[in-house]
Amino acid sequence: MKKEIILSCMLSAALPFFASCKGTNGAAEEGDFSSQAAWKQAAALESSIQTTAFPQRTYLITDFGAQPDMPEAPCHDAINLAIVTCSQQGGGTVIVPAGTFYTGPLTLKSNVNLCLEDSASVLKFVTDPELYLPAVLTRWEGIDCYNMHPLIYAYGETNIAITGKGIIDGQGSMEYWWPMCGAKKYGWEEGMIGQNCGGRAKLLAWGESGEPIYKRVLSVEDGMRPQLVNLYRCDRVLIEGVSMLNSPFWTLHPLFCTNLIVRGARFVNKGPNGDGCDPESCNGVIIENCLFQTGDDCIAIKSGRNRDGRMWNEPSQNIIVRGCKMLDGHGGVVIGSEISGGYRNLYVENCEMDSPNLDRVIRIKTSNCRGGTIENVFVRNITVGQCREAVLRINLQYEPGEICDRSFPPTVRNVLCENITCEGADRGVYFVGLEGSDNVYNIEVDNCTFNNVRRGEKDVQKGLLIQGGVKDVRFNNLQINGEVVESPVL
Repeated sequence: MKKEIILSCMLSAALPFFASCKGTNGAAEEGDFSSQAAWKQAAALESSIQTTAFPQRTYLITDFGAQPDMPEAPCHDAINLAIVTCSQQGGGTVIVPAGTFYTGPLTLKSNVNLCLEDSASVLKFVTDPELYLPAVLTRWEGIDCYNMHPLIYAYGETNIAITGKGIIDGQGSMEYWWPMCGAKKYGWEEGMIGQNCGGRAKLLAWGESGEPIYKRVLSVEDGMRPQLVNLYRCDRVLIEGVSMLNSPFWTLHPLFCTNLIVRGARFVNKGPNGDGCDPESCNGVIIENCLFQTGDDCIAIKSGRNRDGRMWNEPSQNIIVRGCKMLDGHGGVVIGSEISGGYRNLYVENCEMDSPNLDRVIRIKTSNCRGGTIENVFVRNITVGQCREAVLRINLQYEPGEICDRSFPPTVRNVLCENITCEGADRGVYFVGLEGSDNVYNIEVDNCTFNNVRRGEKDVQKGLLIQGGVKDVRFNNLQINGEVVESPVL
């Protein structure tokens, strides 16, 4: 094998885990809301994140019996044997060479770098749902459960990576996976698995009632599609270079992970709940130089839904997003909606977003089912061609029809957006708080220019819509359709 290819597969990030979320460990000091202070803390965060490193040993999956181009005989047993052998022998790199390898579920182990070495290296996951049993511990839309084995899964592992130039294809389509608990536009019809999304209703009820997690076991008949990659309570993780396509459900779902770097990856997933990258209750994350084209949110930061999220009370925190490109999606960088554990310290910079099918640029979505505090969100230097609904969207009345205990009002505070340009949107700023509360406050928009704002003439202030429970909103040199917009009186 070529030495340079082996070395490229062994590349790891170069960046201690952010144990604290206050002061010098991730956010601006108490009372200091300046851009300078925020980005100083972002630099400190970056330098603190621990990185992966692997011994220079390689394990070729074909040496363990994997053969390409055999959809009738998926080779996951061979690939899993290579992964386990590599881990047990002290770690190294498991190589997927050029070729299309059909596989079932894979489980990563500590000190293993799964490397798709070539652009022609493809892992194509077969679509028989029964193959992804027995169920494993995971979350589905923020609720703890045992569900079908994610296509690639890890639990409690340390120092793991998925790297290279190749493709991980979940084979989600209008024929496979997506019709399960989906919608008619994804091929769902009466009588199909997951009819009426009965599994989802069951899971939501379990979450609300506090059903013990060990009893929350879902079957194939429940139709709850698995994630493409789900990493549960893992530390020191690198995802670099690979293309992740056609996931049955969310694409990359790190859950309770620390020291995570996602770099130079492609996320293309146009199916239902087709999110790109969803770090949930994660701490110390960098997502950089990635491409997103998704059927749902591009990046969606989460921390559990309703009772489960409040029970664990583990926020997502200390996340850097930079240099990414977002095309289609419900939102570019999103916090929520499953955010009951709260969120703190987000730094987004130097991203490009542009698509008539991109609904929002920066989005915070939650409700009084959730609770939790979302704070310290810093965004700068974002170039937007066009989006559909709004550049900055904060909504505390998300999913008003959800059946839940609504005695947990969330708080959103300390949001600073600066140097954002947009050449087309319905609105520039769209905030909806909770009536009778002041739970959205200390929001600042500086040096931003939004042109071709289509619905501006219908708003009290052109291009703005701010409703209920919002205070302390400041605009400094915000221009909408060529006019400077004054701070609203709330």
